[in-house]
Amino acid sequence: MSPGVVDFLFRKLVAGESAEDFQWHTEGVALAEQPPGAELARRLAGTDLDALTPTELFHYVRAVQRLAAWAEALREEAVGRYCSPGQGEAACPP
Repeated sequence: MSPGVVDFLFRKLVAGESAEDFQWHTEGVALAEQPPGAELARRLAGTDLDALTPTELFHYVRAVQRLAAWAEALREEAVGRYCSPGQGEAACPP
């Protein structure tokens, strides 16, 4: 964490204010609320992990898990279609 951030958080603590940043709600969808898909993958790939707080890192990991589950469901659906009977030459290899 940069010295400026530490100083800012310390001043908020001394003033009795919450150190949590509530302004991010106005900046777009939180990772925890972002539906799985290409936009979530883009946001995760562009995230600087070293800049995350422990709470943010937790939400990051959960978002990665959601994205992985979504991608796995897409893969399973595609394999199911590829291997389904009646597909002619595209039958599932043994």
